Amino acid sequence: MARSGIQFEDVQRAVDALLQRGETPSVQKVREVLGTGSYTTISDHLREWRQQREQNRATPHPQAIPEALQSLMGELWHKAEEAASEGLAHYRQEADRQVEAAQQASAESQRMAEHAAQREAALAGHLQQIQASLDERSQNLAKAEAERDTLQSRLSGVEQQCARLEAQLQQLQKQRDQQGEAQRQALDAQAERHRETLQQEEQRHETAEARLMSLLDASRQERQSADKQHAERLAQLEARLEARDQQLQEQRAALAEQERRLREASWQRQQAEDGLNDERQRGDELTSRLASREQALDECRQRLVELEARLAQASLPPFTY
Repeated sequence: MARSGIQFEDVQRAVDALLQRGETPSVQKVREVLGTGSYTTISDHLREWRQQREQNRATPHPQAIPEALQSLMGELWHKAEEAASEGLAHYRQEADRQVEAAQQASAESQRMAEHAAQREAALAGHLQQIQASLDERSQNLAKAEAERDTLQSRLSGVEQQCARLEAQLQQLQKQRDQQGEAQRQALDAQAERHRETLQQEEQRHETAEARLMSLLDASRQERQSADKQHAERLAQLEARLEARDQQLQEQRAALAEQERRLREASWQRQQAEDGLNDERQRGDELTSRLASREQALDECRQRLVELEARLAQASLPPFTY
């Protein structure tokens, strides 16, 4: 049964236009004239039009015949009767046979037309399936592109986090330099105070010179020991900073590798998912490393506090006599 949308009158007007151009009506040509419509609907309407045309051919159309034509037909009929008086039966049989052959040919043509319509309907269904498959693939592609954008956003976040870590490391290095300078100045001031104390004690009492000298030597030894410990601590901090710089370089290389994998995700979704899993694992490792760094920085701060306490304890007590 024909579906709604394209009506029989639309198909009939398209067929009339094709006939006026001298073209044989077909489902494809009718659809090209209409510019829309399904092949099944057009095929059903075209079959109905052919049936009506066959019925109209079987019905005679009464009309007035000119007198000259009637006279000519009379003469032809008279001659035909004279010529066919002997073989009329044979010609009738031959005419009946030709009529029967024409009917069979018409039936065969009708069957072939119906078969062609069925094939066109099947092709239309197949085209609809192909279109649905294309729509599904387009949706999958859009989903893959969205996942790629999400991965790129996550990568941008990781890069920003690395930049923050670099800034924190630079700030720590600056603080380390400031603390080292402050410690050197404190040691110099402490030594200066020791020298002033010794001079004052020498002026007060000459007999305390030996004791002051011994105290000064002890102070110098403590200062040297503190300087040595401070230098060792600074060397350890620099080694850790170099190790962290190396880790940052490795992380940048890993991020570059992740970015390359992300670019490959545009043409294969499975590889993009694998790259995402790798990125998540490396993100966890980066989080763990950051936690370890924060713990190491806390330890550095604690040791610096202890060193300052030890330096404060190393200062000479006021001399009593």
